[in-house]
Amino acid sequence: MRALLSVSDKTNLDEFARALASLGFELVSTGGTARFLRQAGLEVTDVSSVTGFPEVLAGRVKTLHPLIHAGVLARPNQLDELKELNIAPFDLIAVNLYPFEETVSAGATVAEALEQIDIGGPTLLRAAAKNHQRVWVASDPDDYSLVLEGLQATPKEAARLRERLAARAFARTAAYDAAIAGWFSDRLEGRFPERRVLVLDKEAALRYGENPHQQAALYRVRGESGPLLSAKQLQGKPMSFNNYGDAEAAWNLVSAFDEPTAVAMKHQNPCGVGSAASLAAAFQKAHDADPVSIFGGIVALNRPLDAATAEKLAPIFLEVLLAPDYEDEALVLLANKKNLRVLQVPQFARGDYLDLRRLRGGLLVQDADVAPLSEDRLQVVTESTPSDAEWADLRFAWEVVRSLRSNAITVAKNKQTLGTGMGQTSRIDAARHALDHAGEAARGAVMASDAFFPFDDVVKLAAERGIRAIIQPGGSMRDADSIAAANEAGIAMVFTGLRVFRH
Repeated sequence: MRALLSVSDKTNLDEFARALASLGFELVSTGGTARFLRQAGLEVTDVSSVTGFPEVLAGRVKTLHPLIHAGVLARPNQLDELKELNIAPFDLIAVNLYPFEETVSAGATVAEALEQIDIGGPTLLRAAAKNHQRVWVASDPDDYSLVLEGLQATPKEAARLRERLAARAFARTAAYDAAIAGWFSDRLEGRFPERRVLVLDKEAALRYGENPHQQAALYRVRGESGPLLSAKQLQGKPMSFNNYGDAEAAWNLVSAFDEPTAVAMKHQNPCGVGSAASLAAAFQKAHDADPVSIFGGIVALNRPLDAATAEKLAPIFLEVLLAPDYEDEALVLLANKKNLRVLQVPQFARGDYLDLRRLRGGLLVQDADVAPLSEDRLQVVTESTPSDAEWADLRFAWEVVRSLRSNAITVAKNKQTLGTGMGQTSRIDAARHALDHAGEAARGAVMASDAFFPFDDVVKLAAERGIRAIIQPGGSMRDADSIAAANEAGIAMVFTGLRVFRH
């Protein structure tokens, strides 16, 4: 039996090769791998001894030779042909590829990146995987234990394992090619190339999906990172499908604020948001904004959880708690809540990314809505101008409203949400929902809208309920009507010039 070993990642290679040698395998290898195995005290045959041709072009050509690939690709019924050609078959291929992805991530030059595009490695893996009915293939150090297990297994079990390893090898070469294609297209075609290849790595199987009858899993997009995927779970049950969606929405929103802020999230819509000088005060605001809806919700904090805030959180039933860090005393206070999922999230959700939305048979891809509220574009369009306190509340309300499902309205005062309206089919219904929830507290508050007012009815309703200032994108054909209604009621109105729909 012969095994060809040619790897860039030497993890566990010596143990694997030693086990193969003990099973009677002749070890054939290339360059640095051969040197590594010899240093480990193993007997190795150089590929050049098999081919009768030296490694050339600084190692660019080593295994690309008929005496290698015929030995890999020969089917069981073609072994006699190999014998006539005086070619010995290979029974096992262990290859991992040049570290192209790591090289590019480290900021390599074009020349450095090109040098890390493996040619012989993918060719060997694909050849072995194609011929998996006879040949074992290991494309990753994690495969070594499976190969050794299979070599001791029954023929039926071994056949299943070879097929499984072949699938892993094809997935590895596909992902490798996708990384290379992505690097080229990003450099040459920008964010929306003619072809975009996504590689998804399974992170976890989930108990079920949005509902119990739906299966689900969590995948990581190869080459990308995100706060939740980097989070450390400190206690509680495993995260569910809905937990991840709500947690992502909560963390995205709380990351938008610089001062201590708490967000209570339910069904990917905030039910309470508060900012204050201390985290405990911010959480109290978020809780009091809707003490009913917070039950069974998710809370995100943009400061390390301290004991004072933990004391306020502890009596409330919550599904998930997210914070950048936790004081020891706070964790002690939460320890009795065995089912509460406590996540330490190492970075805030900031910066640009691509937003992908699934269609049957396709994807919608867009730039994520991370455009800041531009001070240059803010325009006071009414006779009345917001006070300093109203300006602060308008900016606060704007960050909240852009996190709501459209049509969306937020009512806020003293950096606390008082009412939200979202997902309505008309803007007046969204406004009515938000104002009804705010009740008498709406008097002296501000209002934010994610899109322009098509009519002046929202302004008139806001005036009836005592709203003092409004922030909205502007741009309606009937803006003049809304401005006139605001002037008549003494309401200050600000145009952002930025629509923030979230369907």
